[in-house]
Amino acid sequence: MQTTDDKLHPVAITQVMVNFAQRNGIDRQTCLLGTGITEDALSKGEGLVSRTQEMRLIENLMLALPEVGASGFDLGLQYNLATFGVWGFALRTCRTLRDAASLGLRYLPLSTAYCQITMCDEDDAFGVVFDPDPIPAHLRQFLLERDMATALNLIREITFQGVEFKAVEFTGDTDVTADTVASLCGVAPRFHASANRILVNRAGASQAFPGFDAALTGMLEQQCRQRMETVENSGVAGRVRQKLLGDLGLGASLNDMASALALSSRSLRRRLEQEGTSYRDLVDDERKQLGLQLLSSTSMKIEEVAAHLGYTDAGGFVRAFRRWQGCSPSEYRSEGAP
Repeated sequence: MQTTDDKLHPVAITQVMVNFAQRNGIDRQTCLLGTGITEDALSKGEGLVSRTQEMRLIENLMLALPEVGASGFDLGLQYNLATFGVWGFALRTCRTLRDAASLGLRYLPLSTAYCQITMCDEDDAFGVVFDPDPIPAHLRQFLLERDMATALNLIREITFQGVEFKAVEFTGDTDVTADTVASLCGVAPRFHASANRILVNRAGASQAFPGFDAALTGMLEQQCRQRMETVENSGVAGRVRQKLLGDLGLGASLNDMASALALSSRSLRRRLEQEGTSYRDLVDDERKQLGLQLLSSTSMKIEEVAAHLGYTDAGGFVRAFRRWQGCSPSEYRSEGAP
């Protein structure tokens, strides 16, 4: 989500999330509900899925475990270099860890990262900084933890676990335990820090790996460039969803959205029709998903949930919720919100 485009990822990356969900007692049908990802594509490990579809799958995962909560950090630890195909292979062949970080950020859309990620140097440390602000608020902490855990795994794999970690820092509290982080990299995490980041020994990050092959790295980088051309997708529905979940909010009108996308209202309506949907359907779908999550995992009052979803009054939300679920929001919450 580092641009307004709805990036595409190999379905194999989604398979990692589904496998994680199944190990936590969540069936595949629940994971795929409303995502548009087919069982056939998932089982074959072929094709591409959009970030909008991935976000829906993550929402399903979080809704399915309202009491326990799905751990983004635990999910991130399921990813390794092989998960990401040519991008992962290119990282493995770089001359140094610093070079790998630089290449990885150039082609970051080929990964599963949602945070904005930058490199940093500080005294005797080199590292990467994770900014989760572009991520929709209800998914922000989960995806921040997933991105950081994935990065920890990749750094360990690239360096053959030979680099010295200096720090793992979070700006707030997390469900990640100190023991979990320490077992991975030998340092306890620091909370309420100035940035979310992973730091390693600066000299170690610039130490050349044995067996570096410049020609192989160059070939794989060329494949990354070609892959980037494939995964870029400017589907209007995906861009609308990101705006609804991001800066515009779910109360945005069709005219507001059209203006934000530099389109006329008529053009936006026509292009959404060509993609088999409508603005009203997209808003309704996002309100439903977020409403279910807020009722399941927070103690917000019904009026507060309604306002958060862009309704001008609670009555509109209640009527819409009855249409979605066949019961009122209060009844859904009192019945334990499956």
